[in-house]
Amino acid sequence: MQSRPTLVDIGLLFLRVCASLLVLAVHGLPKLIHYASQAAVIEDPFHLGRGVSMAFAIFAEVICPPLMILGIATRFAALPILVVVVIALAFVHRDWSLEQGQFAWMLLILFGTIAIAGPGRFRFGRPAAQDGAMRRR
Repeated sequence: MQSRPTLVDIGLLFLRVCASLLVLAVHGLPKLIHYASQAAVIEDPFHLGRGVSMAFAIFAEVICPPLMILGIATRFAALPILVVVVIALAFVHRDWSLEQGQFAWMLLILFGTIAIAGPGRFRFGRPAAQDGAMRRR
């Protein structure tokens, strides 16, 4: 059993915190601060209504990032962010070149990595001793 944090754990913490702060600052907080204007222009590719699209975007970009930062339900918190990015790339901005969509692709890589690798040992929720047992399986 490892008692000291590894560089992988430190790397996952860095990845979680930085990626989450980026999404929160660039996408989440502007949606909250300018809710009315953002709701008026948000894309609604599945015709569920702008309110539903805005609610899901706010959930993914405002609620999920703090969960990711704290390491609470990290893999599940990454999924709504990934869904928003995939919808943006596949349905809303499918005409984007790789260069135009590079920020979205980067988010897909960052949050996909977190969804696959998990939060690392620096998180709230499960004791570190259980984490070591989970890694050996």
